[in-house]
Amino acid sequence: MQPWHTPLTPLSFLARSADVFPDVTALVHGDRSWTYAQLHAAVEERARALRAAGVQPGDRVAYMMPNVPEMLIAQFAVPLIDAVLVSVNTRLAPEEVRYICDHSGSSVLVLDTVHWPEITQVAPELETVRTIILAEDDQHADQPLARANPAGTHVVDLETFLAGASADADELVWAVADENQMLSINYTSGTTGRPKGVMYSHRGAYLNALSEIVHSGFDHDSVYLWTLPMFHCSGWCTGWALVAAGGLQVCLREVRGPVMWDLIDRHGVTHLNGAPTVITTIMNAEEAHDLDQRITITTAAAPPSPTMLARMADRGFEIVHVYGLTETYGPYTVCEWQKPWAELDGPARAAKQARQGVGMLTADRARVIRTDTDADELIDVPADGATMGEVVMRGNNVMLGYYQDEEATAKAFAGGWFHSGDLGVMHPDGYIELRDRAKDVVVSGGENISTIEVEQAIAAHPDVVDVAVVGIPDDRWGERPKAFIVRKDGADLAEEELLEFLRDRLARYKTPRHYEFLDVLPKTSTGKIQKHTLRAQEWAGRTARIQG
Repeated sequence: MQPWHTPLTPLSFLARSADVFPDVTALVHGDRSWTYAQLHAAVEERARALRAAGVQPGDRVAYMMPNVPEMLIAQFAVPLIDAVLVSVNTRLAPEEVRYICDHSGSSVLVLDTVHWPEITQVAPELETVRTIILAEDDQHADQPLARANPAGTHVVDLETFLAGASADADELVWAVADENQMLSINYTSGTTGRPKGVMYSHRGAYLNALSEIVHSGFDHDSVYLWTLPMFHCSGWCTGWALVAAGGLQVCLREVRGPVMWDLIDRHGVTHLNGAPTVITTIMNAEEAHDLDQRITITTAAAPPSPTMLARMADRGFEIVHVYGLTETYGPYTVCEWQKPWAELDGPARAAKQARQGVGMLTADRARVIRTDTDADELIDVPADGATMGEVVMRGNNVMLGYYQDEEATAKAFAGGWFHSGDLGVMHPDGYIELRDRAKDVVVSGGENISTIEVEQAIAAHPDVVDVAVVGIPDDRWGERPKAFIVRKDGADLAEEELLEFLRDRLARYKTPRHYEFLDVLPKTSTGKIQKHTLRAQEWAGRTARIQG
């Protein structure tokens, strides 16, 4: 190694902050808090305990936990011994958890006790997990636990597990020899098949965390509330970013309006991340009020409507709009603020902010390419803000590939760029704007209809809380858009009023003729609307009619 080259790793962030800010509070959960020195010590204790339990470099260690301190500590402790962290979605069914543990080859599963009753159903079938560690949170310590050991699996509580740390006296090195080695595996949602394991490197996580610091504006005075699941894209690398900045992280077990507002007021929260559904929960809570301090919300998952952006700004929130996927460590582009936008009126300014923007500081420039050519032939669409194509990305913020899936990896990187499957346009100023997922575009009478465009028009109505648009079968046009809407409490919004509202906002062929009002839209644990569920129920009816 050359003397001027130090391999990049987010481990270095905590090593530095523990030296520079040893007595500064790094983490808060309930009535407990950890300084940076104490967080550093907690990480080393768990790293030693894992090593004493037989975890070797390269081994996979699965964690299934809500946003509690153990989950954040794991993001440093597991890679500290050159092992690979597998963060498991806490809302998955037991069989899905079993698949991820087996596919990743995880030898250890660290489990919050609240999930133990379900996991007992599949624990005997786990092929590679030899140790299950049950971490009891103070709020759930009195739960009755079925601790009968599954065949071949050792089940132990966290306290007993940590006692083994004293048996490991070998050196812990807060560095890596190869910055491109695997740090974590994050599984996709698997809405169209088995979830794929997305591999992150130390280098990618380090650089993405730096981008988060710059674009979200983290610093030593930042107080970050964990509304985004830590299991999702390694928490967008935000846990590493806050540690690097020397800020304070506030853990949150459940995303509920009253709890969030209590923590916002009690700790003086300055930042939080989440999907638009998190924003909706905050805005619609009875406890909602104008802010005493500015809060920056970094949001993604689905494009926030200009109407929602304007509402948040009026309340005192500052919105940072980003876009990315599990395959890009979370955010890849950011709608970089331009000073001239401040001179625009509210709706025009919000429309600018609703775009997905440009590559983040450490990312390459995103492209929008034609979809009517060979996958390996990447031709940019005109930068006219109208011609749709597929968004492709490459560089520091893109995954190493899919774990044990060379075929899917090769397909995803056809032509040397990662194919997102998202459709968008390129504006003349170089900002991209999503128009749809390729699978969500409604093709009606040969015309492509962007469901996002339709959703944003509907969301502008003051009585609409949430909306999803999908294509439904139509005997004449092939398919037509249908809107599923959640109304504001007490509102009696009807189809006729919506049609009148949309008359001057959407072209006639884009305007839905069918509406269904629901109490809640089906969503994933990360806040993404499950359009495939809505679409399936509509098309199933047609299939039944044809077969009948």
